[in-house]
Amino acid sequence: MAYRNKAESILKLNPDIAIIPECENIGEQTPKRLWFGDNFKKGLGIYSYSAFNLELIGQYNPKLRHIIPIRATGPAEFNLFAVWAMNDTQGRRKRYIGQIWLALNEYKEMLDKPTIIVGDFNSNIIWDLKGHYGLYGNFTEVVRKLEEHNIFSAYHQFYKEEFGKETRPTLFMYHDKNKSYHVDYCFTSSDFVLKSVEVGAYADWIAYSDHVPLIITLDNSKKLDGLI
Repeated sequence: MAYRNKAESILKLNPDIAIIPECENIGEQTPKRLWFGDNFKKGLGIYSYSAFNLELIGQYNPKLRHIIPIRATGPAEFNLFAVWAMNDTQGRRKRYIGQIWLALNEYKEMLDKPTIIVGDFNSNIIWDLKGHYGLYGNFTEVVRKLEEHNIFSAYHQFYKEEFGKETRPTLFMYHDKNKSYHVDYCFTSSDFVLKSVEVGAYADWIAYSDHVPLIITLDNSKKLDGLI
């Protein structure tokens, strides 16, 4: 929360686009700044700090709360899904990864276009292995569905690690270094050329959040021109 006090640290990374879960609402919607949430102190912020413009796609289903379909235009055009998978006390089957599973089915026609799906999934395959939680889908099923559309995790492609065996955590629960998990992801369609993936260091970011940044660099090539 209180992104106004933390944005400077993010800007030092020189991002083209930043996805900020648990973000305060700091102003009106613009082509460079979108925000969604029920609590103005804690929603999902999507910011362009570059030549990209952002626009909510018309078929957005607000019942899927914080899985936001966006059209990014500018140096390249692609579909961007900003994710903050969270608890749902009214629809228990829609909690966390269940929301993402429903969104992939809701927006399945968009997945065959150049696509980036990025944010806090609040999930890992390790919890699939502990039993069924009554959700609409689990993490394994989400990964398989994305692979059917040639969409893959940038982190796992770059570091050649298996799901559930990640060596670079993105969450330190309760700011505790010993309670670490990998729950933040960026999935990209094969239209993109992956150049690098970085995960922020605990020591550098724990003063700001219990999450660290996941930084994805994609080739800004003309390969995407005209595909949407």
